[in-house]
Formats: sequence, C-alpha cells, structure tokens
Amino acid sequence: MYKKPEGTRNSSGPVYKNFDDALDFLFQEARTSRLILVIDEFPYLAKAWPGISSALQAKIDHRPPGCKLFLILCGSSLSFMENHVLGYQSPLYGRRTTQYKIQPMDFFETAEFIPSMSRFDKACAYAMSGGIPLYAVLFSGRRSLKENVIAHFLSPSGFLFEEPENLLKQELREPASCNALIREIASGTTRLGELASKTGFDTARVSHMLKTLMDLGIVIKESPAEISLKTGRKAIYRIGDGLYQFWYCFIPPLIELVQRNRGEEAWKIIESGLSTYMGRIFEEICKQFLWRENAADPRPFVFQSIGRWWGNDPLRKEEAEIDLVAFQGKESALFCECKWKNEKTGTDVLNALIAKSAQFNYAKKYYRIFSKSGFAASCVKAAKEAGNVQLTIFDEMC
Repeated sequence: MYKKPEGTRNSSGPVYKNFDDALDFLFQEARTSRLILVIDEFPYLAKAWPGISSALQAKIDHRPPGCKLFLILCGSSLSFMENHVLGYQSPLYGRRTTQYKIQPMDFFETAEFIPSMSRFDKACAYAMSGGIPLYAVLFSGRRSLKENVIAHFLSPSGFLFEEPENLLKQELREPASCNALIREIASGTTRLGELASKTGFDTARVSHMLKTLMDLGIVIKESPAEISLKTGRKAIYRIGDGLYQFWYCFIPPLIELVQRNRGEEAWKIIESGLSTYMGRIFEEICKQFLWRENAADPRPFVFQSIGRWWGNDPLRKEEAEIDLVAFQGKESALFCECKWKNEKTGTDVLNALIAKSAQFNYAKKYYRIFSKSGFAASCVKAAKEAGNVQLTIFDEMC
C-alpha cells in the first residue's frame, strides 16, 4: 500500500524526516483508498511534539480533494483529551466527527477475561481491577486470587503497587493534596464539611479538588434515589473508580510491609477485611445485573432509574438505608437488599426491607434479595407466600 519515499535507505519500510512529512504522505495516499490512522496514547506524542495538534489541524483543513483518511486519536489521560483535543482552546476543536468516552467493563464483562476463576474470585478481581481491561488481564487464572494480589499489589515491583498515585501525578497539578482527599473519602468520610475538616483545607479548595476528581471519574457525587417527594439534600462523595477504591482502602497502611517484601503478611490483612469490603461491591454487581435483566426481560416492570436510598424513616423515627431501589414514576418500585455474607440470609432481612419500604407510597411494591450464600428455609417460605418477593443467589447471576 505504501510507496517508498525516494532516498530512503531502510528497505523494511518508509522513513520520513519528521512527523509532518509522514502526515503529508498519509493524507496524499488517502486520496485513492480508505486509510485508517490510529494514534494511541496521543498525549504522549503531544508531549514529544507539542505542535502535533496544530499540524493535524492544518492537514485536516487543507486536505486533498477526495481524501478518505479515517483518523482515530486515543488517550488514557482524560484531562488532556478533553482539554487539549476536544476543548475550545484546542487547534482541533470542532473538527472531530464523533467522540467516545470508553467506560470500564462491568462485572460480567470482566469475568469473561478470567473464565477459570471461581465466581468469588471473579468478583474480587472485578473489585480490584475496577473493570479496566489492562488490569483485569493481570488476574491470570493460572494464579490464585492471593497470588495475583501479592504479585501485582503487594510487591515493590508490582504493576499496580503505585499505579493510582502515578496516574494522579500525570493528571493533576497538586497530586499530594488530592491524594490526601481521596484517602479520606476511601476511609469513609463522605460529606463536604467533614472532608474539609479532616484534610485541613478550606471548603472552597475541597470543592475545587472534588470537581477535578469528578471530571476524571475518580470521585462521584451520589444522592439518595429520588423515590419520594422529599428533595434530595444528603449528597455524599465516594470513590467511583474501582481500582482507586480498593487501593486507597487497603494499600497505604501496608506500604512499609510491601517495601520490605512481606507480601504474605500484607495479604493476610487484606483478606481479613475483604468480605466486608465486598459488601458495597456486591451492591454494584447487583445493580448491573438488574439493568441487564431489565433490558432482556423487564419484570416486574421496566424501571427508569436505580440507586441506593438513605435518609430518615418517619414511621420508625430512625435513619434508614436501602441497598437498591428501582422505580418507574410513582406507580411501581422494586426494593432490594444485597447480602455478601458467609451465612444464609434469613427472614429478618426480608422483614426489615418491607418495613423500611412502608414509608413510600407506591401502588405496586416488589422486593428482591440477593445473597452470596443462599437463603434460610424460612426466608424461602416467606418469599413464596408473599408472592411479590424474589430471592437470587450470587451463583445464579453468573
């Protein structure tokens, strides 16, 4: 396809004096046939050649008649791609045909990367990798979960040992401050005022850092599911990236152990807290499962939204929380509990869920309980008698 430029000495392929000549050649070649040019990790090229965006702008604006070049720019630096490629100040602004923000894989897609792992280990691997394909493939089925964690997180040379902090340094001007903020969120501090108090930064600065981290997809702002007429006011901040959440929850206190090559001891500490940690991850897996199920077979109804709910229960006069609520307008609601425990789930969980839902005025209420370890016989019996209750075991989901 390519014509060898005159004067080149390398017989294995074309050689150009500079990027500009290479781009000229490609744009000319694309006059007669479709060419696809993919530049992966475009930010790295832009760092090596700051004029690349202006050069591409000039080539695009003055492309030869009939040019059929299909240019794809990829980059893992979200801030660079949004500001220096798509942003108003970029030379390339207004010239893109389309854009895609590639989202992380869900649990079920991640599981396909590691088919030989047990369901439990697949869930943990998803929690640790955050659904990023590059990280998911590290969890080879030839190794146990423990061996993978020690190799990649708990080894001084492990690929993921310093990954989140390195990514922050690439994306942020003040990574140390944001690092401290992320640690507080990962440890359970979720409200703006509390974050300002814990970090020692003023509220305005924390708000600015939170916005930056939300733009990068590291932090998300979450409000209770809007299933009542009460206006949502109890927004919280939490880590939205699975790798960051796992890393900041477990790794910082273990850094000294890891640096001394005591990965086995570090793993025992992670293992002791893994079941509790997986509780919130299981909620996310259940939410993904419900979206998939509702798209394929929308029962008991097609819901428009799904999320966690928390707030004051006026009937029981106490703070309450419901793991997941899916709803359609003001007519139908599905209330869910997700239990990631080693013992079977009993009727106490079902009764508590029904009691917490009593404050909401829906004509049709449905209930669903997801359980890692199955259900007690009494719970199965109660669900059958109720008629509007569905019980789902984790093994049945994947």
